[in-house]
Amino acid sequence: MKTALITGCSSGYGLATARHFHAQGWRVVATMRTPRDDLFPDAPNLRVLPLDVTQPDSIAAAIENAGPIDVLVNNAGVGLFGAFEATPMATVREVFETNTFGMMAMAQAVLPQFRARRSGVLVNVTSSVTLAPMPLVAAYTASKTAIEGFTASLAFELAAFNVRVKLVEPGYGPGTRFTENGAQRMQGLIPPDYAPLAQGVFAALGNPTAVTTAADVAEAVWRAANDTGATLRYPAGADAVALAAARPA
Repeated sequence: MKTALITGCSSGYGLATARHFHAQGWRVVATMRTPRDDLFPDAPNLRVLPLDVTQPDSIAAAIENAGPIDVLVNNAGVGLFGAFEATPMATVREVFETNTFGMMAMAQAVLPQFRARRSGVLVNVTSSVTLAPMPLVAAYTASKTAIEGFTASLAFELAAFNVRVKLVEPGYGPGTRFTENGAQRMQGLIPPDYAPLAQGVFAALGNPTAVTTAADVAEAVWRAANDTGATLRYPAGADAVALAAARPA
């Protein structure tokens, strides 16, 4: 039975992905900062472990307790919406600590066992903001775009060891807790001069032509984890798929 360790499983994409892998007969290690066993009733092959991807000791403990891992899904992330000029650099660093450095730290912790076994898959979950520019998410986009470049390079680096590295790029998911989880972080980040722009963005988000569901992302992660081919990027959700198709080659 294969094992997947998935970060950020308390809600949204991570929760759906953990449930999807478990339903497919995998052993799942679902991690989150504050463990909640009630999220996975009747799941005999699923363990919930505490993990804060910004804390080295927490990463080390989770990897040790998880046992051998076949697939690492780096899903944990935080959101940020606001005018960049009004965003404190401390907040920018906070976003990078989770979205960028946290993913890198998790990869670095798991790759030794992948390399030694000459097998394993690393799936990094980014965002459709890397596919097309969007306003008021500059810092967030930077944190995700860094992972795109990191992942593309790492895929070449690890191919010699038969370790596969993949990207999943979810679109806009109104059913997630993206805004709710980042509400405190985003307070005061829309100065009056930016209000008309922000209102237009919120209006567009409130009436989207296509969206991404948690199931879309779970299925994309599943495909990425099981694909033995050379495909690197997996847009997830109708909106992300459309953006990827329209992106210049």
